[in-house]
Amino acid sequence: MTRIVHMETLRPDYTYSTQEIMDTADRMWLKDVDKLTRRKALKILEGANIDQRSIVVDLETVFSDLSFEEKNNIYKEKMIEYGKRLLKQTFENSDVDPSEVDYIITTSCTGFMIPSVDAYLVNEFGMKPGVVRLPVTEMGCAGGTSALIYADNFLKSNPDKTALVLTMEIPSITFQKDDLDGANLVSTAIFSDGFACAVLKGGEGKGAHIIDSDMYHFSHGEYLMGFELVNSGLKIVLDKDVPSAIEGNFEDIFLPFLKRNGLEIEDIENYMFHPGGKKIIQMVENYISDYQKDISESRWVLENHGNMSSATIMHILHKVTNERSIKKGERGYMLAFGPGFMAQSVLLEWR
Repeated sequence: MTRIVHMETLRPDYTYSTQEIMDTADRMWLKDVDKLTRRKALKILEGANIDQRSIVVDLETVFSDLSFEEKNNIYKEKMIEYGKRLLKQTFENSDVDPSEVDYIITTSCTGFMIPSVDAYLVNEFGMKPGVVRLPVTEMGCAGGTSALIYADNFLKSNPDKTALVLTMEIPSITFQKDDLDGANLVSTAIFSDGFACAVLKGGEGKGAHIIDSDMYHFSHGEYLMGFELVNSGLKIVLDKDVPSAIEGNFEDIFLPFLKRNGLEIEDIENYMFHPGGKKIIQMVENYISDYQKDISESRWVLENHGNMSSATIMHILHKVTNERSIKKGERGYMLAFGPGFMAQSVLLEWR
């Protein structure tokens, strides 16, 4: 059995309201575009239903004309900086020592670095020479659930071990200044930077136990989400069909998964859904409310942090764990979506 025993989140240094982002975008990005496109961009930014977002650099840097090399240098520098801060915070606030870590998984899809950030963290904190490293780089928003599933697989075979899952995303530096199509406008409106860490242990004991997990692949959904590598960096692929594809597959994603665990919707006390954007979160809320269930933490994270890609679901788990009065025996269901197109489910039980 695998259990999540500790959670940490870390907000980047620069936090801006949507109005501040709109004002800077209008001044630095949209001032020379045609009036129709400008109105469309500002309407998308305002209508995202996100109150504030945080990033690792100031807005002027985000909206400046950066080369791919400059963007990726920011990515590498900030991944190392925030990775060190996140792990320092984790070790200080948990009962885990760096020497105890056997497995470290890092997830990120918003830049490139070789060696991956985990190599720097292993050396910074003096982890054991035999620590197993697994960077997860192409799972997008589902990277957090992916990492939990991979950690669970490792710890079920090694119940005396300890694993760390770090979700570390910097979507702000993937902004494309010369791209005014719908995908880049929506991406600019909803994505933000974020970092989170989970400590997992094998065997029985206190914590949120991973009972089961599942990966559901949509048929021929590769076109729905991802990145294209262009000369100016990572160009977002975000098809308009994403919300309808999720809605059309929604029941097939999680009802059979619950059934194989002998559960119905009503049996889950704590639902945690990755809020890709306002259409997706509204669809899920409409569905789940029919069963007197709520996903208020998912909506809160979207409104107060934006979509932090793989780190989002971890922020939601952290908020649920710390703010709900969870009783022994209660269950949790986590769901996140990612490129491919696919959905990943994790079933928890607190013991």
